[in-house]
Order: sequence, then C-alpha cells, then structure tokens
Amino acid sequence: MASSYTQEGPAPSPVDRLETPSTISSPSTTVPRASALSNKLTSVLSASYADREIRDALETLDERGIENTPETRRRLRLDVQKEVIQCNGEIISEFGQMAEEQQVRRIGEVIASLNKCCKEMKEAVSAAQRETTPMLEESTSLLGQKRDVETKQQLLEAFNKHFTVSEEDRLILTSSAEPVNDEYFVVLSRVKKIHKDCQVLLGSENQRLGVEIMEQSSRDLNAAFQKLYRWTQREFKSLNLENPQINSAIRRALRVLAEKPSLFQSCLDYFAEARERILSDSFHAALTGVSSTGEHTSAKPIELFAHDPLRYLGDMLAWTHSATVSEREALEVLFISEGDEIAKGIQAGIDSEPWSRPEDGVTEVFDGRKALEGLVNRDLAGVARALRQRVEQVIHGHEEPTLTYRMANLINFYRVTFDKLLGSDSSLLATLTELEESALKQFRSTLKDRVLAAQNDPPPPSPDLKPPEFLLEALEQLKTLMKTFDSSLTPVSSRERVFEPVLEAALDPYLDVCAALAKDLDGPRGAIFTLNILHGSKNALAPFSFTAEKLTEIDDTIEEIEAKLIDHQHSFFLRSSGLLSLLTALGPRRRRSSSPTPDGSGENGDNDDGGDNHSPVPTPSEIRTLPAFQPAALTQTSQTLDDFLPSALMDAMENLRLLDSEAARAVTDEAAARFCDDFELVEDSIMQADAAEVGGGPERRGGGGEEEEEGGPAALRTLFPRTSAEIRVLLS
Repeated sequence: MASSYTQEGPAPSPVDRLETPSTISSPSTTVPRASALSNKLTSVLSASYADREIRDALETLDERGIENTPETRRRLRLDVQKEVIQCNGEIISEFGQMAEEQQVRRIGEVIASLNKCCKEMKEAVSAAQRETTPMLEESTSLLGQKRDVETKQQLLEAFNKHFTVSEEDRLILTSSAEPVNDEYFVVLSRVKKIHKDCQVLLGSENQRLGVEIMEQSSRDLNAAFQKLYRWTQREFKSLNLENPQINSAIRRALRVLAEKPSLFQSCLDYFAEARERILSDSFHAALTGVSSTGEHTSAKPIELFAHDPLRYLGDMLAWTHSATVSEREALEVLFISEGDEIAKGIQAGIDSEPWSRPEDGVTEVFDGRKALEGLVNRDLAGVARALRQRVEQVIHGHEEPTLTYRMANLINFYRVTFDKLLGSDSSLLATLTELEESALKQFRSTLKDRVLAAQNDPPPPSPDLKPPEFLLEALEQLKTLMKTFDSSLTPVSSRERVFEPVLEAALDPYLDVCAALAKDLDGPRGAIFTLNILHGSKNALAPFSFTAEKLTEIDDTIEEIEAKLIDHQHSFFLRSSGLLSLLTALGPRRRRSSSPTPDGSGENGDNDDGGDNHSPVPTPSEIRTLPAFQPAALTQTSQTLDDFLPSALMDAMENLRLLDSEAARAVTDEAAARFCDDFELVEDSIMQADAAEVGGGPERRGGGGEEEEEGGPAALRTLFPRTSAEIRVLLS
C-alpha cells in the first residue's frame, strides 16, 4: 500500500489542468472538459461548509498552523497522504516487534486464566445465594413488621400528643393554686382544640374513644372556666385600671370568658358592683379625706376646703366628671379595642350553648360601645346617689335666688357634658336632670317669696318717680342671672325660649307691682314713673341677645305710654298758648290727631269737635262770627301766645323733668310738632276767612297792618300776626 502511495505524483490542480497543452491543442475536447469543470465548480460551490466533517477538517488545519498560499493548497493533499502512509508504517513496525517477542500469546494465556477464575467465583456466589435466600426473605419480613410497628408507634405518639393532656398541664388548667398566666391560656387553647377535634373521632368506626376524650376535655374546660371566673372576680376586687399589665390580663380573661355568656355576664355584674364600691369609696374620701377603711388621703377634702356652696357643688361635679372620664377611658380598652373579639366569643358560646339563647331565639349582637356606656353607668350609680344627697342638701339649704340659679346653671353645664359623654340613657344624667329641676324649683320658690313680699307691702313711689328699690335689686339680680345663663352651654337657637321662664319669674311680677303703683299716681306722673321703670328694665336686658322678644314687648309698651305723654304735652302747648279756644271753635275742621278737649284731656282728633260732635263745620265766611275769632278775643289769644312762646320748650320740659332727659326731649319734640301742625290749621282758617271777606283777594293773605277801607272790619291776620314758620323756629 505504501508503495502505491509513493508511485503516485502530485495531483494537478484544476487550474493546472485547464492550462495543459492538451486542452488547448484539441479543440474537439474543449466542450466536454469545460462541462466537467463547471460540474466540479458547481459541486464545490454547492457543498455545505456547515457539516461537522468540514468543521473538524478546518479546525485540524488551523491547529497545524498551515499558511494559506497557492503552493500549500496544491501540496495539501500530497502532504496529508504522506502523513497517513508514515503512520501506517509505524503501526506495522510496532506490531512486527510484538510478534517477534510472543507477547500476544502471553496475553491470551492471562485472559484464559482470568476467565477460569471468574467462573469459579460465579459458582461460589451462586452457592452462597442459594444458602442466604431464606435468611433474606425472613429479614425482609421482619423489617416490614418493624416499619409497621414504628408507624403505629408514631401514630400513637401523635395521638397522645394531640388528644391527651398531661397531669402537669391539667393542674395548670384546673388547680386554683396555679396562677393564671400565659401558660394557662396556652393549655386552655390546646384543650379547646382537643374538644373540637373530637368530632373527627366521633365520625370514625370506634366512637368510644372520641366520647371518652370529649367527656374528659369537657370536664377540664368547665374546671378551667370556673378557675378563670374566680380569678377574674378576685382581680376585680382590687383592679387598678391604670396598670397596663393587669389590664392586659383582664382583657385576655374577658375574651376567653366571652365564650361562656353566663359567666361573662356574671363577671360584668360583679365588676360593676366592685367598681361601684371603689368609686363610692373614692368619692367619700374626696369629700371627707378619709376612706371607708379609715385611712387618711393626701388630697384636700372638698367638704373642708370648699366653704362657698357653689364651689362645693362645682368640686363635687368636677370630681365626678374626672372619675367618669377616667373610668370610660379605662373601660374603652376592655370593650372597644376588644369588642370584635368579645362579640365573636359570645357568639361562639351561644352556638355551643343553645340553652343560653333568649326565648324568642333572637340573639343580640354584642355592641362594645353600648356595653361600655352601660357598665360606666352602673359603676357610677353609687356616686350618683351620694351626689344627689349632697347637692339636694346644698340646694335646699340656701334661699338666695341668684345662688340657686347659678347652681342650676352649673348643674346644667355638667348635664350637657355628661350627655355627650355617657349618652341620654345614663342614670347619672337622669340624676343631674332632676337636680337641675330641683334647683330651678328652689330658684322659683325663693323668687316667689320675694315677689310676695313686694306685693304685700309695696313702698310708695319716690318723689323723683325713680324705679323703686325693690325693682333695682330685682334688676341687679336679673343681670347676674343673665350673665350666668350667657355662660351656659345652651344652644343659641333655644336660648331665648329656655330663659323666658326666668324672665317671667324674675322680672314680670315686679313690673306688675310697679304698674299697680303707677295707677295711683295722677296725671302724667304715672306715665313718667312707668317709663322710668321700663327704661331701666330695657337697659338691663339690652346687652343680652336672648332677651330680644322681651325687649320688643317693652318697646311696644314704651311707645304706648310715650303716646299718652305726647298727648299731655300737646294739650299743655294748646292750653298754655291759648290756641285751644280757636281749635275748639273750628270744631271738625281740626284734622290733626289727639287734639285736646276743653277740659284738657287728649282724644282722637278725627272725631273730636271740641265737645259738640253734632255742630256744623263753620265755613270761611262764618269763622269771623265765632266768639273766639272776635277782635278782642283773638287779640287776647295772640297776646297769650306771645307770652307763652319764649319759654314754651322750657316749661314743657319742666313738666317731664322727672323723666329721662332723652325720652323727655323726644316726647316734647313730637308734641311741639303736633302743636305746629295745629297752629298751621288755625293760620289757614284765619287767612281763608280774610280772603272770603274781601272776595278772595290774594293781597290779604300776606297780612297787613291797616284796614282796606276806613270804618270796615279789621283783618283777622292783623289781629293774629304770628306765622307757622315763626312758631316752628321758636319751638325747634
């Protein structure tokens, strides 16, 4: 084979073959050779260089470090064949050496020896297997039995661990000598789970075991709940609501006891009784400084340091409010933060104890806030009783109306506060409501006594017609009452309605007494006296918004009385000026209201004709024939008017000197305005009479000082020269 490889020369490359003389010189063979070349190129170009063999060949060439040159590419195949021939020659040389040394024969002998040894070992193994097979089968059976026993043992251990309680745990759960701590609740939770899981055992074929375990767990649970119930009662006796550790234990105990509704309710009742005793003792200690056990407290006793009855009452109510807030805040931790857990526990207890359901079968959902308010209400029952007793003593021990009203207002303040704090169903709130009514009743009673004293022996009006002393005292007292009420928590929308009974009791009776005194006064003195009283009352009520209705009523009364005084002053102007005779003569021509009659009394001018309502209305030509308009009478009236005008306002104000100056000025100004209107009426009548005498000539309306014809009648305007403009200036 080697010689065949060596005899061959290097294969010509495709390029060399294309350039040989044979291909050039032989035109007849050009086409076939060109076709073979194209086929070769096509096959080369269509070859896939992704084949594994080609990749390996390329990697081998890369490892050999051959440069890619034309010479290398032409000799590549020859070099590879040469290397293969050399390798084959080396193998033949080595095998020849081994044949010469007989090494192959020795290898065959070794292999035969090994085969014999293996055969003997195989026979020994077969014999040993036949002897050990029974032993293996027996051991396999024993191992299976062992696994079954171990499985049963594990099941037994798991069952005992889950469904049985050790004696140590049972002592922790039921013995009263053991404390109620976290370990107790852990054991209790485990026993409850055992009791619940017994339902699985009751559903199996062997129910006896489930019944026995359920009976035992039921006895353990009952004993555990009784222990927890007694422990909770002991803790309630000396429960410090400010201690968070105790609160935590009590909260946990209440959550657990909620699963037994009867025990839970019994605990709440016991807790309410215990807290009632504790709070009552604390209230007694706050009042006297000595607790029910005889121990002295460090706080100042209210009964010794609150000498003022209002402060004494305020201190008691403030202590009650502080205790209520503290009690509510402490109990909120028990019933609000744990409300859902307690509600779930109660529902679970009702489901497990059907006999604990109400007769109607409807179970009310536990409301933590409602339970809190009810418990706080029961806790404060003893304090409410003691508070009622002492407050009633304070109220009935004082007969000062102002003081009793301030007490009632103070109680009202705390009543509104407790209404927001405890709700409208609280017994403490009911107590405060009754105490407030009692204080108001005492207030009205003392006021009634004072009013009776003023009614039975009223002092006569003073010469200056000022409000009497008893009214001034009543107004000062009323100011104090209104200031006290103004600081109350009564809503603004209802203040006027709430304070109305106080006004009826503290002001109206005194005004009635003053009205009776005013009836005994003659002339305008009664009206002045009444106005002074009303103005004083109005000044006292004006600063307060809740007296608006009463102020309106007083203003209406003042307006009516001032109208009478205006009529009186008007009458004074008419009589003093002499104008009354002229107005009386004109009769129905008077269009002004409240013109006085000849006797000086004021009446409505629309129907007032000077005393003769049936006399005809004089015409302008008839006016000169009236006695009051005769020259002598008219001259005298004019003289009287001139004498009156310089001091008219001063004289009129002197009539009302006992009235408030501002009110007297307003009344006098209104009366003067009416007088000016009446004077204008007289002036118009005189001018019309003069005009009718001369045929309506306008020159006579200007008023002259001489007669138009010698020996004829004198002009009335000449005898009565004053004009309405002058009168208004003089009386302004």
